[in-house]
Amino acid sequence: MIEPIVTLVVVPRERFSCTQESLESIYENTDFPFKLIYVDGNSPAKVRRYLEAKSQEKNFKLIRTNYYLSPNHARNIGLSHVDTKYLVFLDNDVVFSPGWLKALVNCAEETGATVVGPLMCEKKPIHERVHFAGGESHIVVDVKGRRHLREKMYKQGHNATQLRPQLKRTQTELSEFHCTLVRTEIFERIGYLDEAMLNTKEHLDFCMNVAQVGGTVYFEPESLVTYVPGPPLELTDLHFYMLRWSDAWTLGSLQRIREKWDLSEDGYFQTKYKKLGVRRIATIIKPFVRFVSFGNENKPLKRFLKKLDRKLNQYLTDRYTKTLPQHQLELPPIKNQMLSSAKELSQV
Repeated sequence: MIEPIVTLVVVPRERFSCTQESLESIYENTDFPFKLIYVDGNSPAKVRRYLEAKSQEKNFKLIRTNYYLSPNHARNIGLSHVDTKYLVFLDNDVVFSPGWLKALVNCAEETGATVVGPLMCEKKPIHERVHFAGGESHIVVDVKGRRHLREKMYKQGHNATQLRPQLKRTQTELSEFHCTLVRTEIFERIGYLDEAMLNTKEHLDFCMNVAQVGGTVYFEPESLVTYVPGPPLELTDLHFYMLRWSDAWTLGSLQRIREKWDLSEDGYFQTKYKKLGVRRIATIIKPFVRFVSFGNENKPLKRFLKKLDRKLNQYLTDRYTKTLPQHQLELPPIKNQMLSSAKELSQV
């Protein structure tokens, strides 16, 4: 048997009800040899039992915590167990097309890329609506010396079937954590992912860190995947979903990237502040209001629920912050045996 040179690290994104569809899609559409590390952050009992059974059947490493995980915390847990030349960070709501992994690895091997991202689609029907086809992530300094974050995603909203023949492999600045291949040795230079980036813009921070040490990011359209966002489809999704998209986590993440990269608190950030809670409103409050109001908008009820949501959201994040230190795993130093095999392979 060929020893795999790539490890897939699957982490929770915002819910658990897509777990089975996503995991089965990996095995149905991946003929390139791989290892799999599945990080299960406090999934409900039904999902936990499914993952335990599948890990025995498919012989992959399953790591479970009894508390919810922020994305970079989950990725770091998986990263600490990787011993291959490459890894691919995957969210647990992604579905795949045939050949997706081989195309990513081929791009890295042929270009020497540090990071490779696929043609990323969004929502169902799968592989139809483009979410991301490369992009920009860098700092712009204006005439007064103020630093601004430049973020741009290419081709969002386009039809993937029509667009794909026009796309070519190219160097870019941005790859998203929904699905991104990484040359493992880069972590010896940049360390673990920043866990202060709790729920947003962590992919920008990562890609700029890679560029800062001379790494490169590529876009590979031969690899096609789709992430399937919420709403939370089951009651057991709600707690994690509300924490994942909490106001406190979003504000903390925005503050972290602004301070870390010495960015001006400009219109980019002001717009983000105004949109706090928009995901919870769109995927939980509005559908509930329409349901109980027989399709009507019912603005008074919506206003009441938005106020209640803010209070509940604050309670959930405060409780999580207090209890997390009792449970949080301590990660090993980044420069240890974890990366030795990967470094040797990269030099072959």
